[in-house]
Amino acid sequence: MLRCPDPSCVAAVGQDMINALASDEDREKYSRYFIRSYVEDNRKTKWCPAPGCDYAVDFIFGSGNYDVTCRCSYSFCWNCTEEAHRPVDCDTVARWILKNSAESENMNWILANSKPCPKCKRPIEKNHGCMHMTCTPPCRFEFCWLCLGAWSEHGEVTGGYYACNRYETAKKEGTFDEEEKRREMAKLSVEKYTHYYERWATNQSSRQKALADLQQMQSVHLEKLSETQCQPESQLKFITEAWLQIIECRRVLKWTYAYGYYLPENEHAKRHFFEYLQGEAESGLERLHQCAEKELQVYLNAEEQLKDFNEFRSKLAGLTSVTRNFFENLVRALENGLSDVNSRGACSRMGSSKSLGGGSSRGRSGKGKGSTPRSSGSNRNIDDSGH
Repeated sequence: MLRCPDPSCVAAVGQDMINALASDEDREKYSRYFIRSYVEDNRKTKWCPAPGCDYAVDFIFGSGNYDVTCRCSYSFCWNCTEEAHRPVDCDTVARWILKNSAESENMNWILANSKPCPKCKRPIEKNHGCMHMTCTPPCRFEFCWLCLGAWSEHGEVTGGYYACNRYETAKKEGTFDEEEKRREMAKLSVEKYTHYYERWATNQSSRQKALADLQQMQSVHLEKLSETQCQPESQLKFITEAWLQIIECRRVLKWTYAYGYYLPENEHAKRHFFEYLQGEAESGLERLHQCAEKELQVYLNAEEQLKDFNEFRSKLAGLTSVTRNFFENLVRALENGLSDVNSRGACSRMGSSKSLGGGSSRGRSGKGKGSTPRSSGSNRNIDDSGH
């Protein structure tokens, strides 16, 4: 709040005085700063982190779920302001994002897939060919890939071009054990990270493609489908619901791979339970995606009404419901720390697909101001006009 510039005066300069005395430009500037001050000083309000978005979100505490959706359609975590990541906690997300950008992964890859030149120490990668290596200029040192000894001391006696007796002997004597163990551990680390990262990134790409498909469906295809199948667009909401479920499931599935990466290897029962739930959810999602993308195409391409459209409606709506149940089970289990695993290492509820209220975090902003997304943390938007 502004104060009179006279140090001895305690009068406050309020909105009414600004409106009465300031120029149009200054009133607009004051309004912008007033809203910014309100948002940044309010612990229940944060700016939407989406690029180019001018909305702020007012969060209602007590829902137990920090995923919120802005009116611009961007979903983010209220607690850490990263993209929505339920059911994975903020610490895991922070570690995963750091790992994806950390130089340590590059060093791990170099350690796992290269060896230093014995002379100049530059790392060299061997991707094919025999064991005879030649370092790049200006070094040009020739050496054996296995034992790192000078190639001039190698030949038929040491095993030829594709083997090295000296290396095998040294390995048996334990000379190379520590170095090879370190390299092998680095290789396993890289392979594990690559496995989870590729699937994390693939689901992210699939989600972006599903978002684009949904937008095209709503803007182009539904109107045509309504005409050819003689159905009002209000009766085609099951298609939109299916695509929204696909988008949300891709988001959840993406983050389960970050969860799986940090799940301790020695907790075998939890890992088996996690992989079972993840596999069930993923299989259900693939069936739903196949139906919504491929099987729907038959009706989108049709030039006349098809008799089995109502059967397709039942199938797609059923797959949407079943897939939602699978993912609700997965989300609930991960948020509970896989506590359903019993002491014998079996999964006490492995076969369950019961629908759980509020388990899915798919949220959509409603029309008008003050909207609250479904199944997300309660929030409302504030725009630059102060509403």
